[in-house]
Amino acid sequence: MTDEEILTLFFQRDESAIEQTRLKYGAYCEKIAAQILKSRQDCEECLNEALLRVWNAIPPQRPGNFKLYLAAAARNLAFSYYRRLTAQKRGGAEVELALEELSECVPNPDTPEDTVLAKDLGETVNRFLGTLSARERSIFLRRYFFTESTREIAERYGLRESNVLVILSRTRKKLKFYLRQGGYSV
Repeated sequence: MTDEEILTLFFQRDESAIEQTRLKYGAYCEKIAAQILKSRQDCEECLNEALLRVWNAIPPQRPGNFKLYLAAAARNLAFSYYRRLTAQKRGGAEVELALEELSECVPNPDTPEDTVLAKDLGETVNRFLGTLSARERSIFLRRYFFTESTREIAERYGLRESNVLVILSRTRKKLKFYLRQGGYSV
């Protein structure tokens, strides 16, 4: 079933839209959640919650890219679950490491005003990603969107882990410079 057909089912409020979405993208969304949560049960709960949120959001929203819309929903929920799960216990997880690396470039919104500015910041980061080579962009997204480990990224691209670390470091520096040029204090 195509994405457009699935979206039509959502707009018709046909509950089979959820099952069709699960069939087509369930494994994809669970993989995204698994990179963050590392627990099969938590990933399944996250997927169910993401599907419920998508059901409640469509209509009125009509995503241009349904797959990426689902990926963002699963990722954002997985981070929410992660924060809740680690509120009581702290560990050296890959997610914390990726967020710590990125925090040198992108400030964490602390105030309501910062939260409002976060949308503009997101658009600026998207424009920045458009300036990167396809490989740099892919490595950056795999690390900071999909929270893959540097080892996994190195294996995927046939690189040494040290090469991945250098690429990520240089890309973060470019991002920092780009944000400063755009008027962000980093």
